[in-house]
Amino acid sequence: MTRKDAAMFPVIASGALFGLYIFFKLFSKEYINLLLTGYFFLLGVLALAHILSPSFSRVMRCLLPSHFYRWEYRISFQRWSTTQSDECEEYFDYRFSYDDVACWICCCLFGVWYLWKKHWVANNLFGLAFAINGVELLHINTVATGCILLGGLFVYDIFWVFGTDVMVTVAKSFEAPIKLVFPQDFLESGFAGSHFAMLGLGDIVIPGIFIALLLRFDSSLNRQRNLYFVSSFVAYVLGLALTIFIMIYFNHAQ
Repeated sequence: MTRKDAAMFPVIASGALFGLYIFFKLFSKEYINLLLTGYFFLLGVLALAHILSPSFSRVMRCLLPSHFYRWEYRISFQRWSTTQSDECEEYFDYRFSYDDVACWICCCLFGVWYLWKKHWVANNLFGLAFAINGVELLHINTVATGCILLGGLFVYDIFWVFGTDVMVTVAKSFEAPIKLVFPQDFLESGFAGSHFAMLGLGDIVIPGIFIALLLRFDSSLNRQRNLYFVSSFVAYVLGLALTIFIMIYFNHAQ
């Protein structure tokens, strides 16, 4: 992500947010959420499988006999020239083994659970998978780029949360794992709680890519302690705690 990308990010995010707001105002949110549910089911299964695949591989290789891993399977999609036999274009190539199949089955079961029940635990599993993939895939190249991004989104949050009802309306209407939800009545109702507090994935991914940059910087210094990473992570946790306190005290979304 370059400085120009960071500067444009709040503008693009504002357009997407306001577009969703208009959609929810003009059309029935049941039909929109039905379409989004199917879309995020596919994305959620892919994201969860990507995160769990390494762990599944280690566990399955401990449980299954070694002869199960003598073979790998491959799905490939290629285009061959009819005039030159050695001319080939490869569009898709995927290799997998038994542990990948087991991982996909488990992730699909989680996805079906999400489709069927829309349970908050399933929502959070998909949400965490999206957040981890986001931090892994998005990179900022300098601290200045990170400051531009965070500064722009700071203004973005103030305007859309406190200046209008757009952010709150979209967050409450958007039934998709783009936020982590926590039942406020968990002690009374347990996992069947129905009154939720929410934390948007943007509040995890955007600070997360900045903290990841500082971790890479710490690693480049070859020090025994990750001073910049620990400091930024502690500051992030304290910021979240302060935000929750202010939200409860003033009874207003943050």
